Amino acid sequence: MPNIKVFSGSSHPDLAQRIVDRLGHDLGKVVTKKFSNLETCVEIGESVRGEDVYIVQSGSGEINDNLMELLIMINACKIASASRVTAVIPCFPYARQDKKDKVKSRAPISAKLVANMLSVAGADHIITMDLHASQIQGFFDIPVDNLYAEPAVLKWIRENISDWRNAIIVSPDAGGAKRVTSIADRLNVEFALIHKERKKANEVASMVLVGDVKDRVAILVDDMADTCGTIVHAADKLVEAGATKVYAILTHGIFSGPAIQRINNACFEAVVVTNTIPQDEHMRDCPKIQCIDVSMMFAEAVRRTHNGESVSYLFSNVPY
Repeated sequence: MPNIKVFSGSSHPDLAQRIVDRLGHDLGKVVTKKFSNLETCVEIGESVRGEDVYIVQSGSGEINDNLMELLIMINACKIASASRVTAVIPCFPYARQDKKDKVKSRAPISAKLVANMLSVAGADHIITMDLHASQIQGFFDIPVDNLYAEPAVLKWIRENISDWRNAIIVSPDAGGAKRVTSIADRLNVEFALIHKERKKANEVASMVLVGDVKDRVAILVDDMADTCGTIVHAADKLVEAGATKVYAILTHGIFSGPAIQRINNACFEAVVVTNTIPQDEHMRDCPKIQCIDVSMMFAEAVRRTHNGESVSYLFSNVPY
């Protein structure tokens, strides 16, 4: 593939390397450093004039620093005459701050602010995965390809859960019902959902299970887990209701604060996440965590975008 350059930010170099390995390319040369006053400095180490540039940076770790680094890299490529700059953001930062609600009427809609910042920096196109709310695509006036982990999740379930035909797919909240019903339909199994009421962010007050999980393998599916309070509560609720085994499958495993300790103490057979966020350290600290590699989906999305092909094949298939 001529005139394509892939650069990695400092948030997830492993995923960027896997993407270029699948494309048969090398990563572009870039140096990111901080000045003594902690300002971010980026130097693009090769010509990008007239090139199709892809910058891989996930919303993980030092989120604010990494977001700023991404904006500076986009701008650096744009003013160096790159023909198109695509931001590949596996886990979109601030995606949970996507609306005002009744309780917090003065809350910011930070996801929209991030969208504006990316556009102003010079991004021409965004590739991301499992946005917390798919309406975030509408915050942009540039094309956004929101990929889905669902095909990779279905593949993992069929290959790793022997009695998946006797499983029930469970959403830990009402907001994830659509995601769960889609997976349940594809596997031809039943689904259940848990209604939760929050007192405040990261704290769940009460939970009600809707559906019958008795003597079934329960598979909790959600787009992300942060402190893991919700999924651990949900797992306890499922075991109380008679589930024989409980798995959790999450696209973005943020695992901040007491998350790892909670998972270690919980009744999960396995907690399965994708590598949209680096997971090596989490997997070292917690043997229950397993990782699905989604680099091939991003690599294929990059290849198809570069060649002007349709990306929608990836919404229901895993490229090999």
